[in-house]
Amino acid sequence: MVDQGAARTWTMRAAFIAISLVIMFFHLLPLETTPRRWASPDLLVALCFAWALRRPDYVPALAVAAVMLLADLMFQRPPGLWAALVVMAVHWLKRRERRQRETTFVLEWFTVAGCLITITVVYKVVLLILIVPSGTLFLTLMQLAMTILFYPLVVVLSHLGLGVRRAARGEVDRLGHSL
Repeated sequence: MVDQGAARTWTMRAAFIAISLVIMFFHLLPLETTPRRWASPDLLVALCFAWALRRPDYVPALAVAAVMLLADLMFQRPPGLWAALVVMAVHWLKRRERRQRETTFVLEWFTVAGCLITITVVYKVVLLILIVPSGTLFLTLMQLAMTILFYPLVVVLSHLGLGVRRAARGEVDRLGHSL
């Protein structure tokens, strides 16, 4: 008989990858013919962070690395830099997941905002040191602010649409392992 917990975990991992591909698809659609004066939020990073804090087993490091590396290639960013920073941030957030269960959403939101600010600053500094041309600082700050503002929406949609919620204290899987 198939373990329902394992099947759910693998289904949600596949859903994470599918949702990420859908986000990339819609981001690449040519809906406007003129350059935008505003930056859209980085929904991929918000999704990774939200799921890492809610259910770390749904976002394995290899899946996050593959999705973010593909995003780097598709969005014509320097390959691997943003992906590595996001993987490190997701790993750090996963380690804090048990402590975050007891906190309020506002504190979680501040934690995610601090993480986003940190990886954005490191990303810009590395690009500056390597003399790689990047977007304007205004657009980077706008994208950062939009991602922070859209994080609660990503959490709500993940919770209501897919049932990605925090594990309760003392919750165990079918084999008795703590979540």
